[in-house]
Amino acid sequence: MKITAIDPFYLRMPDITTAADGTQDTLLVRVRTDTGLEGWGECDASPLVSLAVYCCPMSHGNIINIRTSLIGETLDAPDDVLRLSEKALRNGLDIQQIQHAYSGAEIALWDVIGQRLGEPIYRLLAEVSGTSDITHPKLPYASVLFGDTPEATYRIAVGLREQGYRAAKFGWGPMGQFGEANDIALVKAAREGMGSEAQIMIDAGVVWGSDHETAYRRAEAFAQFSPTWLEEPLAPDAIDAYGALTKRNPRVPIAAGEGSNTYRTAEDLIVHGGVQFVQIDAGRIGGIMPAFQVRQLAEQHGIQYVNHTFKSHLSLAAAIHVFATNPDFDLLEYPAAGSELSQRLVKNPFQVESDGMVRVKDLPGLGVRVDTEAIRPYLAPVRIAVGSDTVFEQESL
Repeated sequence: MKITAIDPFYLRMPDITTAADGTQDTLLVRVRTDTGLEGWGECDASPLVSLAVYCCPMSHGNIINIRTSLIGETLDAPDDVLRLSEKALRNGLDIQQIQHAYSGAEIALWDVIGQRLGEPIYRLLAEVSGTSDITHPKLPYASVLFGDTPEATYRIAVGLREQGYRAAKFGWGPMGQFGEANDIALVKAAREGMGSEAQIMIDAGVVWGSDHETAYRRAEAFAQFSPTWLEEPLAPDAIDAYGALTKRNPRVPIAAGEGSNTYRTAEDLIVHGGVQFVQIDAGRIGGIMPAFQVRQLAEQHGIQYVNHTFKSHLSLAAAIHVFATNPDFDLLEYPAAGSELSQRLVKNPFQVESDGMVRVKDLPGLGVRVDTEAIRPYLAPVRIAVGSDTVFEQESL
């Protein structure tokens, strides 16, 4: 079959705030074919910057947009997805946001191939890699922001516990902004609200930059509350600082990786940063296959792979296929408090089942369907012109 269209869609809430909430807007990508099959993917990056990568006029042989690279190409098998990824990334070699932007198209290509072959993506990945295709349930941890105060954080935690969550991650907000005592109070509130039996994770939101000394002190201070990890205490590219931190073996394990927009960046964090949990976003790193390759690297190094998903259940679908077949990677970041847009994006979201676990859908492709009717009100019209020439005009959903 032939690719006939690559359609990026910019969706947004009516009001955008400075809160660290990546669900306020998004870029979806639809891939259409001459057989009538279509697939969907989602990017986790600045939507309009990513959209430009799909349509920017060619500057030279290393700046060719994604649509030009893909439209008219043959798409019949997983090998075609790998071939097209190599082509698009090579053609966009000098486009700095190419991996972020291409993630949406790559996920959509896998969705199409899965539908064409009648197979879920996790099974296609198992065939490509020669690994088991037996899937394993994941424990969802509700991914939320800290409240503005310890008291507000406690109330959020209690609410999650009452919803049945056995694990929750609290991040960003006031963490690191008002001194050590407040940081400790926030973590204490999260623990008390979730109860002693639940897992809690702490996301510092890169607040200490390259200051690994402060990160170490906080990890030691938080240890009394038994968090599963301290996430992103340092900047994504502070590899030496991560290495210095992890070499001191803080009592709370260190997690990072969501900022990895290439396999090489993730590899650096694992090999030289020494992190014990690597967290990869398929919507940032270039799609499902590079995320799967990081999963394999984590297996080789004996560390934990975890998805980063603070977007929607479309992103969650891409994420869970990557590591559904590994029984040891049993934690799933689960978007529990996103915008109305993110909650309405798919018709068949992943449900937490009666045993408290989430399972990959044994359906062709991603296994979820975009609800175009529900999200149409969030579609923001986009038209890009250069002089009298229209470079891009957004399609209708």
